Amino acid sequence: MDIMNHNPETKYVFVTGGVVSSLGKGICSAALGALLKLHGYRVRIRKFDPYLNVDAGTMNPYQHGECFVTDDCAETDLDLGHYERFTGVNARKSDCVTAGQIYQEVITREREKGFKGATVQVVPHITGAIKEKLQEDTADTDFVICEIGGTVGDIEGLPFLEGIRQMRNDTGSERTLFIHCTLLPYLETAGELKTKPAQHSVKELLSVGIQPDFMICRTNVALAQPERHKLAQFCNIRDNRLFESQDVATIYAVPEMLHEQGLDTRVLEYFDMYAQDSINLSAWSAIVSSLTMPNRQIVTIGIVGKYVKLPDAYKSLTEALVHAGIHHDVEINMLWIDSEDETADLHQQMDQCQGILVPGGFGVRGTDGMIDAVRYAREKNVPYLGICLGMQVAVIEAMRNIGEVNSAGSAEFHTDSDVLPIIALLSEWAQGENIETRGLNSDFGGTMRLGAADCALKPGSKVAGIYGSLLITERHRHRYEVNPKYCAQFAELGVIFSGHTQHETLPEIPEILERNDHPWFVGVQFHPELKSRPFAPHPLFVSYIGACVQIERLL
Repeated sequence: MDIMNHNPETKYVFVTGGVVSSLGKGICSAALGALLKLHGYRVRIRKFDPYLNVDAGTMNPYQHGECFVTDDCAETDLDLGHYERFTGVNARKSDCVTAGQIYQEVITREREKGFKGATVQVVPHITGAIKEKLQEDTADTDFVICEIGGTVGDIEGLPFLEGIRQMRNDTGSERTLFIHCTLLPYLETAGELKTKPAQHSVKELLSVGIQPDFMICRTNVALAQPERHKLAQFCNIRDNRLFESQDVATIYAVPEMLHEQGLDTRVLEYFDMYAQDSINLSAWSAIVSSLTMPNRQIVTIGIVGKYVKLPDAYKSLTEALVHAGIHHDVEINMLWIDSEDETADLHQQMDQCQGILVPGGFGVRGTDGMIDAVRYAREKNVPYLGICLGMQVAVIEAMRNIGEVNSAGSAEFHTDSDVLPIIALLSEWAQGENIETRGLNSDFGGTMRLGAADCALKPGSKVAGIYGSLLITERHRHRYEVNPKYCAQFAELGVIFSGHTQHETLPEIPEILERNDHPWFVGVQFHPELKSRPFAPHPLFVSYIGACVQIERLL
C-alpha cells in the first residue's frame, strides 16, 4: 500500500452514529478536536460520507445543506465548516471523502489495469482504498478524528465500517479508538429515559465487528447513575467512558460540556498520551456567556435568498453573522425572506431590518426578488452585503436603475441577444502560473472557479480599510463573472470596483462610493463566511454588523 504523506504514529478516532441521523456527530468531533488541540496536539478532522456523489458540488442545498469550500478547491460537506470553526485548522481536500470518490478511483484503476487482472471486489479493493484515504496526508498530524456519515445499519455505509474495522486489525487498539454517538429518548408519559434504542444501535455495530470504546449519548435530560450503569453493561464499555451530550443553548458550549465530563482526558489516557492537568477554556466560556447573555441589543438582518426554507443551506453565513454579533456584543436576529415568494410583501418584511444581505446561489429562480431587495437597501440607505450571486444582482440593479439600462442582466439567466451581459461566463482566467479554461460544454463541476485566490484592493477604498491590507485571499465558488469592460460605466454611476483578481482584471468587489451617502454597501464575488471563526470573526462581517448596529441605534 503506497500512501502519500503518511505518519505511522498518527492516532485515529472513529466517530459513528446510531438510532437516527443529525445527532451532532460533527459537532462532537469538532469539539473533541478543539480540546485535543488545547492539549497541544496536532489535529485533523475528516468526514467519510457514504453517498455516491463524487462531492457535494452538484447536490441540492435542500437535501444536503451548504456546500463548504476549502482553500484547495474541494466542495465538501458542511461539517467541515464546523471542524474549521472549532479547531482553527483549515480543512483540505483529503479531509472529505465520499463513496463516489472511492468507487470512481477504484474503477479508474481497474480500467488502467492497476489490479493486474484481479477480480475487483468491495473487500479488499474498496475497503483498501478507504484505508488509504484514512492515512493519506497525515505527516503533520497527531490525531485524525474521522466522522463516518450516516447511521449504523445504512447499507451504503457498510464498506466504510468494514474499512475502519480493518484499520483496528491492521494497526491495533493502541492507534485506533471507536466512539459511538447515539440517542437516549425521554418518554414524558412514562417519565423514563429509554436506553433500548442505544443498545440495539451498539448491537448493530457489533454485527459488523466493531465494539465501541466510548459512547456519547444525545439526550435532553441527565442520565442517572442506574441508567448509566445499565447502558454501560449492555454495551460492554466502562461507566467512565460513557458521556452525555445534552441539549445546549449554543453549539459553542459543547467543548466545555464534554471537557467537564473528561472526554479529552479519557481519550488521551486510552492512547497512553500526555494530558495537561488543566486547559484554558476561557475563550469558549466568553463566547457562551456572550451568546446567552439576556437583554442584549437585537439587530435584525434580512437574508433574502432562494434556499431560506432550510437555514443549513447557509450554515457558514449564519455562523459568520453570529461571530460578528459576538464581537459587537449584540444578538443577531436573522429574518429569512424567500426571494421566490411572489405572494409575500418583501418591503414589509425588510422594513423590520437594520441590514439586508443577499447570499450566494445559482440560476435565475428568485433573482427578481433579490434585485428588488438590493434596490430597497440602496434607496432606503440600509446597510447591504451581497455575496457571490448577491454581488452580481447588486451590479445588475445598479446598471438597470441608476444607469437606466433596462436590458442589463446575466448570461446565466438570459440567453437572448437583447440582454446586455454585464455578468458573463468568461472563457479563461489565471490560476497561479497556469491559465484555466472553462465553457458551457465543460463537466458541470469543472466550470467553477473554486478555492482560495488572491484579490488586490484599491488603496483608499472602504474594503481596504476594513481588511487593513491591499492584498487578501478569499475562497470562491462561482461560474459567472462581472464583465470588466463595463467597469468605467459603473464608475460613472457611483459604483467602483475596489477589488480585482490579482493576476488579471476580473472585478471582485463593487462598493457604493461614500459621496452617495450610503452607510454601507459592499458586494463580494467570493465567500467570506467560509473563513469566519468564533475567535476571529471575518472583518467584512464585523464592519457590516457594526454599520447595522449604528442604524439600530438611530431608530
